[in-house]
Amino acid sequence: MSSQLHSRNHDRDAVGMRYVYPVISRRAGGVSVGINLNPNNACNWHCTYCQVPGLKRGVAPEIDLELLRRELSTLLDEILNGDFMLQRVAEGSRQLCDIAISGNGEPTSCRAFDAVVEVILAVMSEFSLSVPLRLISNGSYLHKADVQRGLRLMAACNGEVWVKVDAVSSEAILRINGIKLDAARLRKQVEAVALLCPTWIQTCLMAWDEQPPAEAEMQRYIEFLAQLQRDGVPLCGVLLYGLARPSLQAEAKHLKPLDAGWMEMVAARIEASGLKVKLSL
Repeated sequence: MSSQLHSRNHDRDAVGMRYVYPVISRRAGGVSVGINLNPNNACNWHCTYCQVPGLKRGVAPEIDLELLRRELSTLLDEILNGDFMLQRVAEGSRQLCDIAISGNGEPTSCRAFDAVVEVILAVMSEFSLSVPLRLISNGSYLHKADVQRGLRLMAACNGEVWVKVDAVSSEAILRINGIKLDAARLRKQVEAVALLCPTWIQTCLMAWDEQPPAEAEMQRYIEFLAQLQRDGVPLCGVLLYGLARPSLQAEAKHLKPLDAGWMEMVAARIEASGLKVKLSL
């Protein structure tokens, strides 16, 4: 019998498919069917906590849409009509919670992102699925027309986006996410996503060399969220989480999880800014 899935291992090869994989998601609260559009392990960001082996700079390859359709149909059939849940999932997690466009890099870097969304929505319709279709993204490709159309398609079908905001200062973003990005451009990305599709901000916090994020950085982060609220940017809330799986990047030696009390304190500060928080430790 194949090994059981668990939240601390998001193996993209768990069922031997190119694009589709099942995981136990802490944030979704059960089985999430992932769509990996970056099987080449390429991303335009380099997050220090990323668990992707052999991560490299780049974009997604051409996607075989027919193979994606077959793989998604096959796995959904096993989950919904076969013994997958009994064989691979612990009793308390035996519910399909979502389909998540995520994986080993930034998914919106693929060409014809809207065509990918169309395929996924068509398969979901065939199974009469009402679970959310989620996109987990760093928001950096919102200028692409195919991405904008894909997000509109998702919004029309009760979809949502989890957009990455781990830090706000240019220095912290460079250290944590490995890119040059300032608060103004980050704000434009978040706002652009939120205006196209229901959006949660997704934030991972961690200790660096035994130290939590500096108070000045946390103040800038909280003010960033508060300004979005004051300006009426339509956000669902913040998904706040800590380290759950080991980083496979060179920077892993600097990283450690923050204690629960510290994370709960940050969650309370975010809620005080007017945003709902879902905390995953």
